[in-house]
Amino acid sequence: MRAQHIRTAFLDYYQGRGHTVIPRSGLVAEEDGTTLFTGSGMQPLMPYLLGEPHPSGLRLANCQPAVRAQDMVEVGDNRHTSFFEMLGNWSLGDYFKEQQIRWFFDFLTRIVGLDPHRLYVTVFGGDVSARVPRDEEAAQIWKQVFADAGIEAQVAVIGTQSDGDARGISPGERIFFYGDEENWWSRGKGLAGTPVGDPCGPDSEVFFDFGPEHHDPTHGLPHPASVLRR
Repeated sequence: MRAQHIRTAFLDYYQGRGHTVIPRSGLVAEEDGTTLFTGSGMQPLMPYLLGEPHPSGLRLANCQPAVRAQDMVEVGDNRHTSFFEMLGNWSLGDYFKEQQIRWFFDFLTRIVGLDPHRLYVTVFGGDVSARVPRDEEAAQIWKQVFADAGIEAQVAVIGTQSDGDARGISPGERIFFYGDEENWWSRGKGLAGTPVGDPCGPDSEVFFDFGPEHHDPTHGLPHPASVLRR
């Protein structure tokens, strides 16, 4: 699938599930004085994520161009770019984790055609000092989703990226708990870097295993949050 096919398939998929496809915002952040460029799909939707009603309803989908100057030093590996598009589906107080996880797995495996046996997921492992618990709910949903696809999915507690570099993946493991540096959704980096008043929270991410031939052993053992430079 080319980029245009994926973009169209994503928006069509969620439009068929009650989402309104909204126009993309400009690359220059005209409504947000905190950044020069739009840096994420969430940025133009900030007022609505914080509770303001959206004129198009509770279910939205979009394709948002973004520029990430903070990633420029990483450009050249297999996951970082400076200019890209972000596809997003947004629930403004409507559905939550169960539906989101099941729809995304269905889109990746049935529509895009990814092999579910090569998918691995990460979830938030909690933070005692911030009194934010481990996201057991998301982990259990993923476990059931994989089970429905006939795949055993054991859960592993990793922690940090360096912990994963030293530990790697044990047979049967497919769902991994990481700390806030990897699985905390916000415009900042981790819990400490989250701007006050911004929408934020535990997140879950999906990774595709390209095979051991694409892993550089100088970065430790392979795991979902490893650097994985080619």
